[in-house]
Amino acid sequence: MLKGLRTFQKKSLKNDIISGIIIALVSIPISMGYAQIAGLPPQYGLYGSVLPVLLFGLFSSSPQYIFGVDAAPAALVGGTLVSAGIAFYSEEAMSFVPVITFFVGVWLLIFYLIDFGRLTRFVSSPVMGGFITGICTTIILMQTPKLMGGQSGTGEITELVPHIISEIQTDFNFYSLIISAVCIALIQLFKKVSPKVPASAVIMTAAAAAQYFTGFCTKLGINTLPGVERGLGHIVIPDFSLSNCFSGIVSGFTVALVIAAETLLAEQNFAMKNDYRIDEGSELLAFSVCNISAAFIGVCPVNGSVSRTSMNDQFGGRSQLVSLTASLVMSLILLFSTGFISCLPVPVLTSIVVCALWSGTEFSLAGKLCKSSRKEFFIFLAAFAGVLVFGTIYGVVIGVMLSFLNVILRESRPPTSFLGVIPGRNHFYDLHTYAKARPIKNVVIYRFNGNLFFANVGGFASDIENAVKEDTKYIIVDAGGIGSIDSTGAQALGMLYRKLKKRGVQLFLVEQISKVNTELRTYGLAYLIESGGIRRTITDALAAVGINRPYTLCDDYEDEQVSPDTAILQEFEWAFGDEAQHYLELYTEKILRKARAVDPHGKNAREEYSHLWDGISPISDHVLLDYLETKHTQLAEKYELTEEQIKLVIDNHRQTLVTEGYTAHDS
Repeated sequence: MLKGLRTFQKKSLKNDIISGIIIALVSIPISMGYAQIAGLPPQYGLYGSVLPVLLFGLFSSSPQYIFGVDAAPAALVGGTLVSAGIAFYSEEAMSFVPVITFFVGVWLLIFYLIDFGRLTRFVSSPVMGGFITGICTTIILMQTPKLMGGQSGTGEITELVPHIISEIQTDFNFYSLIISAVCIALIQLFKKVSPKVPASAVIMTAAAAAQYFTGFCTKLGINTLPGVERGLGHIVIPDFSLSNCFSGIVSGFTVALVIAAETLLAEQNFAMKNDYRIDEGSELLAFSVCNISAAFIGVCPVNGSVSRTSMNDQFGGRSQLVSLTASLVMSLILLFSTGFISCLPVPVLTSIVVCALWSGTEFSLAGKLCKSSRKEFFIFLAAFAGVLVFGTIYGVVIGVMLSFLNVILRESRPPTSFLGVIPGRNHFYDLHTYAKARPIKNVVIYRFNGNLFFANVGGFASDIENAVKEDTKYIIVDAGGIGSIDSTGAQALGMLYRKLKKRGVQLFLVEQISKVNTELRTYGLAYLIESGGIRRTITDALAAVGINRPYTLCDDYEDEQVSPDTAILQEFEWAFGDEAQHYLELYTEKILRKARAVDPHGKNAREEYSHLWDGISPISDHVLLDYLETKHTQLAEKYELTEEQIKLVIDNHRQTLVTEGYTAHDS
């Protein structure tokens, strides 16, 4: 209890209260609309914004997520009523809906007991981002007709787009569209110019006051919210008849699954964005308590709200004081100010909701993924499209399946490399990345960075067999990246060992963790250890066959000349990959532009030269020094320096590195 208030700080009190007031006001049209979609009179949406929201604020471990009557559960309940032939807003509907809500709470309690929340930990960021963006986009499409004078829609994009077109043809109001556009523009303007001003609250209050004093909505045919009777509702005992219970259990399971999946994933997304943690178990228990309480006040199932949470995030709400404030404000409105509700213009409220939803989308993540990982970009798109086209659950399922497929594909072909040595250095280097690296004569050193199992052992064996040449005598596998071996991997490793032995090539496995050695013995490969094929390091394996430093390099590489520029750049690529050239030039420019302001003969010259390298990655030191030394003539001309000045930059920094205990071999 009170978990969401643990993050409360006095400095966030103002933001929490303001955000809570705005959430309450914005919840009025949202909750009323979704209550109608669920087949209940609109005021029941407001009842669902009091007790369930209060309880969520007390039980939730999330400091900022908002609960209430929302789209997905309302649409599912409304669909159940249609299938059962129950008329909306009827006594039968008001009797049956609380039964569904009750069993939703029961199912969520079962999910809590079986630790269902752990499943969300297997959902990747691209799936989560695509899922959230899909939900936000779907709800925006649901709300779009209200911006133009129509009624909100339900369903997925295949139903929403025709509904939008139909509403434009039948209920389009030009003035509603203009007001919506102005509101959206003002909210975005305030966000950039004065982000601390609660623009939504200001605009909402101004619009309500204008309607109250001038009646402009009535004159222009702009929709306002319907009037609501005063009061907080009353206690309801659900009708637990046999037929209702059976239908409630079946329908309740689907709704509970949607609530658990949608809300937990959205909560995780906000938690990652704002650097805090949630307890999945506590959340499921909170969902359960909220829905069981909702059943006894006669409302439809309640759910986490992405739109209202986005708004809360936007206004700086950082504790569940926001939910407590929203619940209190809604109670006061229902008790004393229901007349205020009928003065609220629908397009103004809808514009506020749409802006909040848009800020909750993750299209920026999609842009980053498109540049960095096409696979994860397509996973994002699949989850996004899945939610838009098929609905919440299907979107998650599609995204999760693609995530697992991506994992399998990655594991089936993990990163590998062939290693060599750079004369004068103690380590082993990737032959592809380091231009100065050379293979050792008669030796192939192969690094495999992944668990060795049935899906990738074929590639492992092929890489090694293809690397064997006529003069190859030893294969050394750097197995430091192998965390485990399965039976298929062990069997293939044994076959490879015997095949190489017949060809006169000795196989070594080095650097692996002890668990791998245990697995080798378990799978009957103890003879690898007994024959000396297992060594602790690459150096040990080489020494075991009489190869010691300085190593003899392959003849093919003895006379090959590597240009200084290529060598320097490829050294840099280890850290910066394809952007190596960009960073090399960027860092060089930073250093030499500052060097122009240094007086080489000044009494503080030594200190000033040491500060030239501030903000430069330490991994770049020796590479940049080599680059400056190699290109000093061209760089001097480009940056209007003398060659003597560049030499001073180089010498001073080399001396600094020596003083700090670094040598060229550390680079």
